[in-house]
Amino acid sequence: MKKLITLIVIMILSVRGYAQQTDQDAIKQTINTMFDAMRKGDSTLLRSTFAKGIAFQGVANKKDGSVALETENADDFIKAVGTPHKGVWDEQVIFKDIKIDGPLSSVWAPYKFYLDKTFSHCGVDVFQLMKTKDGWKIIYIVDTRRKDNCPE
Repeated sequence: MKKLITLIVIMILSVRGYAQQTDQDAIKQTINTMFDAMRKGDSTLLRSTFAKGIAFQGVANKKDGSVALETENADDFIKAVGTPHKGVWDEQVIFKDIKIDGPLSSVWAPYKFYLDKTFSHCGVDVFQLMKTKDGWKIIYIVDTRRKDNCPE
């Protein structure tokens, strides 16, 4: 009987671990699709990764040494991606930490941004995602930006 209980516990824990990994893969896919859309200049694909009401913010270092929180308009960002522009916007991220609690996820992802093949800036993207009936959607993005001391 003890062996049967132990086997059942192991099976339950295995299923939970598999579901967690599946969610992590789906979260990464949503974020990677967003960056693919940026590279392609495809606003429709970009919009498909966002939940209604998405919020964009950035933590900016000012010239006077102060730090400020800047809020960006999501529709302006989507329009900028979809409007023809010089060069390919190529943001390359490393998924450092993904936390999931039911339908909410938080992702910490250091990045480097290139215009075509020329380095522009780096920093950290922090994403909040929500699991919907259509899959994981990005609800919030906040980032830092700098030209040196890039996180790895």
